[in-house]
Amino acid sequence: MKFAHLADCHIGSWRDPKLRESSTKAFVKAVEKIKEENVDFVLLSGDLFNTSHPPVDSLRIVVAKLKELKDSSIPVYIVAGSHDFSPSGKTMLDVLESAGFVVNVARGKVEENRLYLNFTVDKKTNAKITGMIGKKGGLEKSYYESLVRAPLEKEAGYKIFMFHTALTELKPKELEKMDSAPVSFLPKGFDYYAGGHVHIVDKKSLEGYKAIVFPGPLFPNSFSEIEKLQNGGFYIVEDDAIRYEPIVVNPVFSINIDCSSKNPEEVELEIMKGVKNKEFLNTIVTIRLFGQLKTGRPSDINFKEVFRKFYGKGAFFVMKNSNKLTSREFEEVKVDTGSVDDIEEKLIAENSGQSGMFDPEKERRMIKELMHALSAEKNEGENSADFEKRLRESMNKILE
Repeated sequence: MKFAHLADCHIGSWRDPKLRESSTKAFVKAVEKIKEENVDFVLLSGDLFNTSHPPVDSLRIVVAKLKELKDSSIPVYIVAGSHDFSPSGKTMLDVLESAGFVVNVARGKVEENRLYLNFTVDKKTNAKITGMIGKKGGLEKSYYESLVRAPLEKEAGYKIFMFHTALTELKPKELEKMDSAPVSFLPKGFDYYAGGHVHIVDKKSLEGYKAIVFPGPLFPNSFSEIEKLQNGGFYIVEDDAIRYEPIVVNPVFSINIDCSSKNPEEVELEIMKGVKNKEFLNTIVTIRLFGQLKTGRPSDINFKEVFRKFYGKGAFFVMKNSNKLTSREFEEVKVDTGSVDDIEEKLIAENSGQSGMFDPEKERRMIKELMHALSAEKNEGENSADFEKRLRESMNKILE
């Protein structure tokens, strides 16, 4: 028996068109590899798309690749993930299943508030597959709480459980605040637990749970994921041997600089110091800056020129993260506890004038007026478009 396990493809996730295209290319490359490996079937543990109603361009490419798998007699078994989920209950996965491109294995019935899951049997291998959907905010927990496990655990044969949920025992420290469920929510005694939702590449065996596997995203979905993972990938499982198959669309080059005791010009030189004799053909470059500048402001760093130099060396995409870069010119504001109004007044008073763009008194007045305008609520019967228009008009009037 040989199968592929993917999750969290998030097709269409990036706002930037180039990175969005790379995300789709990762899916294309994965399907090509799956066909090359001649697997018996594919498991897709949620979040094929980044939204329940994906853009047509992305959908067209995905459908074409799924058709290739179907034509190659490689079935694709899925469960819906938190991004696939729609409050209306209707998603693009339903359309793909109706077209015969995928098979949803999260099927069963509810009797007296108890959930009974059914197995889907793969015709070629007789593997028995079932699973549970994932919902935003971990709302699928209620399904697990009502799940009747005994029939699932007693079933004979090679069994696979697909899920799209973070497991408390397997969460990395950086994701400790993520909603999760205990591993005991999963039925015991399965041969393979095909996980999704948590963007980590990991496989573990726990007592009663033979192989709990998270393949991570097929393509990184954030700045930090690009830094940490570099690329995405999936697992190939062959006769219980589990191996990770990386999917490289763009190589990654990451720069991390502590800017403490540096001025903006020195930061620029530091960025470029180690890359003078390098080429960055088709490379994604990440630049993370942190610390407190000794002089100047973060905005004084000429990122436009830095980016231009990287693109001149063939870079595919350059991005920066300077959220933890501060300046001595903007000192920390400390206020005593008190009423919300008192705290707002003190914060406004102590911050106004630091930018040097406005007269301090005028700036204080403008900030208070903007805060008041932004605290407005929708009127009864007012639609969102009219509400947003009213807010914009109020803010424009203040700023003018």
